[in-house]
Amino acid sequence: MSHRWTLVPLALLCAGSLAAQQPPAAAPHAGMHGMPMHDGMMADPAMQHMMDAMMAGMEYMPQHLLAMKDTLKLTADQVTRITAIGQRAKTSHDAALAAAMPHLDEMAQATDTAAKKHHFIAAHDAMGEAHWAMLNAALQAKAVLTDAQRAQVDAMRAQHSGMMERHN
Repeated sequence: MSHRWTLVPLALLCAGSLAAQQPPAAAPHAGMHGMPMHDGMMADPAMQHMMDAMMAGMEYMPQHLLAMKDTLKLTADQVTRITAIGQRAKTSHDAALAAAMPHLDEMAQATDTAAKKHHFIAAHDAMGEAHWAMLNAALQAKAVLTDAQRAQVDAMRAQHSGMMERHN
């Protein structure tokens, strides 16, 4: 199994954790690969594309759909099915994160490159599984909706995106 696709989310998690510990900068500064950073985010088109791809469909996360159940006019059966999807995803997500934690601890304490790499890859794979659990839940929950409900979610996303673009 290739570990390349999972390296970026772990790097982002680590970078985000480090960025959260730093005081806010008054001006942009150089980040990884010398790319300018603004508000802790890289201004790298490839990184932005990767993040957009990972975030696509997140509006269909079970908790988001359930929060909009009245607006979407979800049926009792849809609520039951989406709730079950969300519970299964949370269980898988939490188990995968729990599996990553010992490897993160071991990676931090490892003194040789081989041990660090082993624990990095194991933690990264587990974190990828956690992320996949949530993406898969969004795909399953989306499938529960009618075409009209999906169109309504898409319209709300487009409206929200437009407001965010005007805000920036």
